[in-house]
Amino acid sequence: MYAIVEIAGQQFKVEKDKKIFVHRLEGNEGDQVEFEKVLLIDNDKQIIVGEPVIEGAMVAGKILSHPKGDKVIVFKKKRRKGFKVKKGHRQAYTELLIENIVEKGYVKKEREEKKAVKGAKTEKTPKEAPEAEKKKAAGKAATPATAKKSADTTEEKKTGKAAGGKKEPVKKAAATKKPATSKTKSAAKTTTKKPTAGKKTATAKKPAATKKDTGKKTTPGKIDKKEK
Repeated sequence: MYAIVEIAGQQFKVEKDKKIFVHRLEGNEGDQVEFEKVLLIDNDKQIIVGEPVIEGAMVAGKILSHPKGDKVIVFKKKRRKGFKVKKGHRQAYTELLIENIVEKGYVKKEREEKKAVKGAKTEKTPKEAPEAEKKKAAGKAATPATAKKSADTTEEKKTGKAAGGKKEPVKKAAATKKPATSKTKSAAKTTTKKPTAGKKTATAKKPAATKKDTGKKTTPGKIDKKEK
């Protein structure tokens, strides 16, 4: 019986009582480790394939040690630049011992605890429910009363009525005359047009002189010779 499991981003073929080396895992030597991402299980040629993971399957193991891999030399050079760098690297690994492979019926303890906590939060006591309903009903009843009060106050302001129902005399503000500004004074004055240059101004005609009587004044006692 073997299984294919994903551990630290890599897939491994795992069998019971077999040792494998994986990328460094958190934990101390002797700690128990469980892996849920089981992709395939082969039990006496009965193959179970996950979509993509088999539900209820698990691989249990134990941390034996945290060794380091062989040294890898990293050398960098740039031609005609005088640049050379030489570094060494040792990859950190974790040695695991596979203890058990479970095909079905596995549920992680952390999931069970989370479900229990969620169920306790969602459940409400019978005392809390009616209290919440009462608060909601009180809030709904309070809203129309406040709306009526606000409407009454606006109407009183418009009509000028007091709380007792009597009309309060509305005092009209005395109209204050503003002092005439310089602009208004200048507009009040009549503007006289100046005669334009090059044009003859029309002068007022003098009244025609009255003709003098040419006849001679006659005295009452004298008579003209012509009349004789």
